[in-house]
Amino acid sequence: MKNRKCSVCDKEIRGRIDKVFCSPNCKSASQYENARESEDLYFKVDRQLKTNRKILKKYNKIGKTVLRRDVLQREGFNPNFFTHFRKTSAGDVYFYCYDYGFLKTEEITSKELKLKYLIVNWNGK
Repeated sequence: MKNRKCSVCDKEIRGRIDKVFCSPNCKSASQYENARESEDLYFKVDRQLKTNRKILKKYNKIGKTVLRRDVLQREGFNPNFFTHFRKTSAGDVYFYCYDYGFLKTEEITSKELKLKYLIVNWNGK
């Protein structure tokens, strides 16, 4: 029979062939660590969503604003984190962080391509 090691403490496991941990303490420690990792991810996502909303709110004072992407990203805005989205009949997709949304836009000038966001406030209608 092959010597099996506990995945938490590396002690030899005795007993059933399908046993993974050497003791209930090691099993509990493993489950606690897995739960904590998933909570950490939840808190990181929630923190980024709240940061995004705060930044969008800061720059959107009148209900509709256009701003360069680099300005938002310097403040910590990450467009990959959003709570929901809405597709318009024109085919534009607005991404929302709670009640503030943004639409990725481009402005082509004679010299360069300017990447911007159109920031809107969702009024619930």
